Amino acid sequence: MSIFAIGDLHLSLGPNVDKPMDIFGGGWLNHADRLKEEWNDMIGDTDTVIVPGDISWALKLEGAMPDLDYVDNLRGHKVIIKGNHDLWWAGITKLNTLKKSITFLQNTCYSVPDTGICICGTRGWISPGTEGFDAQDNKIYNRETMRLEKSIQAAAASGADDIIGVMHYPPTNDKKQSSAFTRIFEEYGAKTVVYGHLHGKESFRYGIQGILNGVDYKLVSLDYLECRPIKLR
Repeated sequence: MSIFAIGDLHLSLGPNVDKPMDIFGGGWLNHADRLKEEWNDMIGDTDTVIVPGDISWALKLEGAMPDLDYVDNLRGHKVIIKGNHDLWWAGITKLNTLKKSITFLQNTCYSVPDTGICICGTRGWISPGTEGFDAQDNKIYNRETMRLEKSIQAAAASGADDIIGVMHYPPTNDKKQSSAFTRIFEEYGAKTVVYGHLHGKESFRYGIQGILNGVDYKLVSLDYLECRPIKLR
Protein backbone atom coordinates (compact mmCIF):
# COMPACT_ATOMS: atom_id res chain seq x y z
CA MET A 1 0.00 0.00 0.00
CA SER A 2 1.47 3.33 -1.09
CA ILE A 3 0.51 7.02 -0.80
CA PHE A 4 0.58 9.31 -3.86
CA ALA A 5 -0.44 12.90 -4.56
CA ILE A 6 -1.42 15.07 -7.51
CA GLY A 7 -3.63 18.17 -7.49
CA ASP A 8 -5.41 20.63 -9.75
CA LEU A 9 -7.08 18.18 -12.13
CA HIS A 10 -9.19 21.04 -13.56
CA LEU A 11 -11.64 18.70 -15.27
CA SER A 12 -14.52 19.85 -17.46
CA LEU A 13 -16.05 16.62 -18.73
CA GLY A 14 -19.68 17.61 -18.22
CA PRO A 15 -21.73 18.54 -21.31
CA ASN A 16 -22.43 22.04 -20.04
CA VAL A 17 -18.91 22.85 -18.83
CA ASP A 18 -16.59 24.30 -21.44
CA LYS A 19 -13.16 25.04 -20.00
CA PRO A 20 -10.36 23.65 -22.19
CA MET A 21 -7.10 23.81 -20.29
CA ASP A 22 -4.78 23.68 -23.28
CA ILE A 23 -5.18 27.45 -23.67
CA PHE A 24 -2.80 27.62 -20.69
CA GLY A 25 0.00 25.84 -22.54
CA GLY A 26 1.07 22.53 -24.02
CA GLY A 27 1.42 20.94 -20.60
CA TRP A 28 -2.37 20.83 -20.44
CA LEU A 29 -2.92 19.24 -23.87
CA ASN A 30 -5.18 16.18 -23.45
CA HIS A 31 -4.35 16.31 -19.75
CA ALA A 32 -7.30 14.19 -18.60
CA ASP A 33 -6.31 11.32 -20.91
CA ARG A 34 -2.64 11.62 -20.00
CA LEU A 35 -3.44 11.71 -16.29
CA LYS A 36 -5.62 8.61 -16.52
CA GLU A 37 -2.87 6.69 -18.30
CA GLU A 38 -0.14 7.73 -15.86
CA TRP A 39 -2.38 7.25 -12.80
CA ASN A 40 -3.53 3.74 -13.64
CA ASP A 41 -0.01 2.74 -14.64
CA MET A 42 1.44 3.77 -11.26
CA ILE A 43 -1.33 3.24 -8.75
CA GLY A 44 -2.85 0.03 -7.45
CA ASP A 45 -6.29 -0.63 -6.04
CA THR A 46 -5.02 -0.61 -2.43
CA ASP A 47 -3.09 2.67 -2.79
CA THR A 48 -4.24 6.09 -1.58
CA VAL A 49 -4.02 9.26 -3.68
CA ILE A 50 -4.23 12.75 -2.18
CA VAL A 51 -5.83 15.34 -4.49
CA PRO A 52 -5.34 18.89 -3.12
CA GLY A 53 -8.26 20.66 -4.75
CA ASP A 54 -9.43 22.22 -8.02
CA ILE A 55 -11.06 19.05 -9.27
CA SER A 56 -13.79 20.42 -11.52
CA TRP A 57 -14.67 23.67 -13.29
CA ALA A 58 -18.38 23.01 -12.76
CA LEU A 59 -20.36 25.55 -10.77
CA LYS A 60 -22.85 23.09 -9.26
CA LEU A 61 -22.55 19.52 -7.99
CA GLU A 62 -24.73 18.17 -10.79
CA GLY A 63 -22.33 19.61 -13.35
CA ALA A 64 -19.33 18.18 -11.49
CA MET A 65 -20.64 14.60 -11.44
CA PRO A 66 -18.99 13.54 -14.75
CA ASP A 67 -15.67 14.78 -13.34
CA LEU A 68 -16.24 12.96 -10.04
CA ASP A 69 -17.16 9.83 -12.03
CA TYR A 70 -13.82 10.14 -13.83
CA VAL A 71 -11.97 10.36 -10.49
CA ASP A 72 -14.01 7.50 -9.04
CA ASN A 73 -13.00 5.25 -11.95
CA LEU A 74 -9.29 5.84 -11.36
CA ARG A 75 -7.51 3.22 -9.28
CA GLY A 76 -7.01 3.53 -5.53
CA HIS A 77 -8.76 5.47 -2.79
CA LYS A 78 -8.84 9.23 -3.32
CA VAL A 79 -8.67 11.84 -0.53
CA ILE A 80 -9.80 15.26 -1.76
CA ILE A 81 -9.77 18.74 -0.24
CA LYS A 82 -11.47 21.81 -1.67
CA GLY A 83 -9.69 24.17 -4.05
CA ASN A 84 -10.53 27.78 -4.79
CA HIS A 85 -12.23 26.81 -8.08
CA ASP A 86 -14.34 23.99 -6.60
CA LEU A 87 -17.52 26.07 -6.51
CA TRP A 88 -19.60 22.88 -6.89
CA TRP A 89 -18.49 21.70 -3.41
CA ALA A 90 -21.68 20.92 -1.46
CA GLY A 91 -22.16 19.93 2.20
CA ILE A 92 -19.43 17.55 3.33
CA THR A 93 -21.87 14.94 4.61
CA LYS A 94 -23.60 14.80 1.25
CA LEU A 95 -20.33 14.62 -0.65
CA ASN A 96 -19.16 11.66 1.39
CA THR A 97 -22.20 9.63 0.36
CA LEU A 98 -21.41 9.94 -3.36
CA LYS A 99 -18.46 7.65 -4.08
CA LYS A 100 -16.98 4.81 -2.04
CA SER A 101 -13.54 5.39 -3.54
CA ILE A 102 -13.45 9.09 -2.58
CA THR A 103 -13.15 10.71 0.84
CA PHE A 104 -13.88 14.45 0.85
CA LEU A 105 -11.89 16.02 3.68
CA GLN A 106 -13.05 19.04 5.67
CA ASN A 107 -12.37 19.88 9.33
CA THR A 108 -11.24 16.35 10.10
CA CYS A 109 -8.65 13.79 9.02
CA TYR A 110 -8.43 10.53 7.11
CA SER A 111 -6.58 7.55 8.60
CA VAL A 112 -5.11 5.34 5.91
CA PRO A 113 -6.07 1.77 6.93
CA ASP A 114 -3.35 -0.43 8.43
CA THR A 115 -0.55 2.14 7.98
CA GLY A 116 -0.46 4.53 10.96
CA ILE A 117 -0.61 7.36 8.41
CA CYS A 118 -3.13 10.17 8.82
CA ILE A 119 -3.98 12.79 6.17
CA CYS A 120 -5.23 16.20 7.24
CA GLY A 121 -5.59 19.66 5.75
CA THR A 122 -7.65 22.55 4.47
CA ARG A 123 -7.95 24.75 1.39
CA GLY A 124 -5.82 27.53 2.86
CA TRP A 125 -5.44 31.08 1.56
CA ILE A 126 -2.73 33.57 0.67
CA SER A 127 -0.46 34.32 3.63
CA PRO A 128 0.61 37.62 5.22
CA GLY A 129 3.47 39.20 3.32
CA THR A 130 1.79 38.55 -0.04
CA GLU A 131 1.46 41.76 -2.06
CA GLY A 132 -1.97 43.30 -1.58
CA PHE A 133 -2.83 41.18 1.49
CA ASP A 134 -5.67 43.08 3.20
CA ALA A 135 -8.13 42.83 6.06
CA GLN A 136 -10.49 40.56 4.13
CA ASP A 137 -7.61 38.25 3.25
CA ASN A 138 -6.62 38.20 6.93
CA LYS A 139 -10.15 37.17 7.92
CA ILE A 140 -10.10 34.21 5.50
CA TYR A 141 -6.52 33.34 6.47
CA ASN A 142 -7.49 33.16 10.15
CA ARG A 143 -10.52 31.01 9.35
CA GLU A 144 -8.42 28.59 7.31
CA THR A 145 -5.83 28.49 10.08
CA MET A 146 -8.52 27.33 12.51
CA ARG A 147 -9.75 24.72 10.04
CA LEU A 148 -6.25 23.37 9.58
CA GLU A 149 -5.68 23.17 13.32
CA LYS A 150 -8.97 21.34 13.82
CA SER A 151 -8.03 18.82 11.14
CA ILE A 152 -4.49 18.23 12.40
CA GLN A 153 -5.69 17.96 16.00
CA ALA A 154 -7.96 15.14 14.86
CA ALA A 155 -4.95 13.47 13.25
CA ALA A 156 -2.87 13.85 16.40
CA ALA A 157 -5.71 12.49 18.54
CA SER A 158 -5.94 9.43 16.32
CA GLY A 159 -2.47 8.38 17.46
CA ALA A 160 -1.04 8.57 13.95
CA ASP A 161 2.63 7.66 13.54
CA ASP A 162 2.93 9.76 10.38
CA ILE A 163 0.93 12.91 9.56
CA ILE A 164 0.70 14.14 5.97
CA GLY A 165 -0.61 17.69 5.59
CA VAL A 166 -2.57 18.87 2.57
CA MET A 167 -3.42 22.37 1.37
CA HIS A 168 -4.63 23.76 -1.91
CA TYR A 169 -2.86 27.10 -1.56
CA PRO A 170 0.87 27.19 -0.81
CA PRO A 171 1.43 27.27 2.98
CA THR A 172 3.73 30.31 2.73
CA ASN A 173 3.80 33.58 0.84
CA ASP A 174 5.85 33.99 -2.34
CA LYS A 175 8.87 34.90 -0.21
CA LYS A 176 8.60 31.46 1.43
CA GLN A 177 8.33 32.94 4.91
CA SER A 178 6.84 31.02 7.82
CA SER A 179 3.10 31.36 8.39
CA ALA A 180 0.46 30.17 10.83
CA PHE A 181 0.02 27.18 8.52
CA THR A 182 3.68 26.15 8.67
CA ARG A 183 3.77 26.68 12.44
CA ILE A 184 0.79 24.35 12.91
CA PHE A 185 2.40 21.66 10.78
CA GLU A 186 5.59 21.98 12.82
CA GLU A 187 3.82 21.97 16.18
CA TYR A 188 1.91 18.77 15.47
CA GLY A 189 4.79 16.93 13.84
CA ALA A 190 3.68 16.68 10.23
CA LYS A 191 6.41 15.05 8.18
CA THR A 192 5.23 15.97 4.68
CA VAL A 193 2.93 18.70 3.32
CA VAL A 194 1.61 18.76 -0.26
CA TYR A 195 -0.10 21.65 -2.01
CA GLY A 196 -1.10 22.82 -5.50
CA HIS A 197 -2.63 26.02 -6.94
CA LEU A 198 0.53 27.24 -8.70
CA HIS A 199 0.61 26.88 -12.50
CA GLY A 200 3.23 27.70 -15.11
CA LYS A 201 7.01 27.86 -14.81
CA GLU A 202 6.96 31.47 -13.67
CA SER A 203 4.69 30.58 -10.74
CA PHE A 204 6.36 27.32 -9.70
CA ARG A 205 9.39 29.15 -8.33
CA TYR A 206 7.24 31.00 -5.77
CA GLY A 207 6.21 27.78 -4.04
CA ILE A 208 8.16 26.42 -1.10
CA GLN A 209 9.95 23.15 -1.89
CA GLY A 210 12.00 20.98 0.41
CA ILE A 211 12.47 21.03 4.17
CA LEU A 212 11.56 23.95 6.41
CA ASN A 213 11.93 23.40 10.18
CA GLY A 214 11.69 19.65 9.79
CA VAL A 215 8.69 19.54 7.42
CA ASP A 216 9.10 18.48 3.79
CA TYR A 217 6.98 20.64 1.43
CA LYS A 218 6.05 19.48 -2.07
CA LEU A 219 4.26 21.23 -4.94
CA VAL A 220 1.98 18.67 -6.63
CA SER A 221 -0.07 20.65 -9.17
CA LEU A 222 -0.81 18.62 -12.29
CA ASP A 223 1.20 20.68 -14.73
CA TYR A 224 4.20 20.79 -12.39
CA LEU A 225 4.13 16.97 -12.16
CA GLU A 226 3.41 16.64 -15.90
CA CYS A 227 0.31 14.52 -15.21
CA ARG A 228 2.27 11.91 -13.22
CA PRO A 229 1.36 11.45 -9.53
CA ILE A 230 4.22 11.64 -7.06
CA LYS A 231 4.81 8.86 -4.53
CA LEU A 232 5.03 10.08 -0.93
CA ARG A 233 5.25 6.80 1.01
